Amino acid sequence: MQNTILKNDEMLINMGPHHPATHGVLRLKLKLDGESVISAEPIIGYLHRGIEKLGEQRNYFNYQVDIDRVDYLAGMHNNEAFSIAIEKLLGLEIPDRAKYIRVICSELNRITSHLLWLGTCLIDMGAIMGFPFYPFRERDRILSFLEEISGQRMMFNFIRIGGVKKDVNAEWLKNIKEFISIEFLNRLREYEAIATENPIFMSRMKGIAYLPAKVALDYNITGPSLRASGIDLDLRKKQDYSAFSKFDFKVPISNDGDCYARYMLRVQEMYESAKIIVQAIDGLPEGQIMAKKILPGLKPPKGETYGAVESPRGHLGVFVTSDGSSSPYRVRWHSPSFNAVSVLSYLLTQGGSNNNFNEKKNLRISDIMACIASLDFIMPDVDR
Repeated sequence: MQNTILKNDEMLINMGPHHPATHGVLRLKLKLDGESVISAEPIIGYLHRGIEKLGEQRNYFNYQVDIDRVDYLAGMHNNEAFSIAIEKLLGLEIPDRAKYIRVICSELNRITSHLLWLGTCLIDMGAIMGFPFYPFRERDRILSFLEEISGQRMMFNFIRIGGVKKDVNAEWLKNIKEFISIEFLNRLREYEAIATENPIFMSRMKGIAYLPAKVALDYNITGPSLRASGIDLDLRKKQDYSAFSKFDFKVPISNDGDCYARYMLRVQEMYESAKIIVQAIDGLPEGQIMAKKILPGLKPPKGETYGAVESPRGHLGVFVTSDGSSSPYRVRWHSPSFNAVSVLSYLLTQGGSNNNFNEKKNLRISDIMACIASLDFIMPDVDR
């Protein structure tokens, strides 16, 4: 946008990197014609911490502590993606009990992420009195369950190479099942009654920021944002990691492709995650929780490996190259949030609005918040 020639009614403004609706240190360079967005350029890099380079300077054992911070709302998924990658190098077969515990914890973590997103989404849409903080009540309960077995409320470091850190007891499982199958589902239905059919919420979300399936694939969008555009892709079904093939659950799909569809899919996913958790608790097998105890001196054989999971935001993967030493030779993360930020320019200038997807129409300033909220990206997951 340098040396841009502006017309009489046009102006350049910065949104962020400290704007509350950008969900982190994201800067948008906007060219506006009145309230219409003519062009938008996302500027990232304010939060870069060198998480990939850190992996090349630590051993495999110690690096597990850092990777919770790639996406701080999905620490279980970060741990699992890295563990799967290294387990492939080592040729480890994970005990069934560890697989089931991984499923329980990762789906609990998915719900906590979606609950936080739900509350902040409603804040972005203007519901600043009361309701946005209700989902935090259930999220806090689930974080207490995860803290009980991991010792941490966010940076869990619980899923380890070879299995999980700690076994679970019957009381912990009983409390989770009771909470998830009764209280949580009732609360979720309440939230839907407040938000899903709310006319103000619907007018802010429906028909806004339409993302066609082809464009979503071109930008490598994954997760609920891709499935809201009609593409049936969920690694829990397609890749069958952990023990997901043993559970009966649906992958919500929509062809609407707008902000409202992306909202609905995340809400529906929470219902499905609750079903998975109950089934995993009921079918939890006896046995070991670790295939092999991993010590700091671990030296996987030379080779390349890739581990991926379906995180709350989509395809979260890590590529690792081993040179046979106790530290990775190369680590590269594939983060769904990076791709979500990259598609912002398209959505804000060509996404259409007012339920007319065939006629490309620039969004307005008020639509930017809905667009960002519907994509659910996390800035540390972008900059890494």
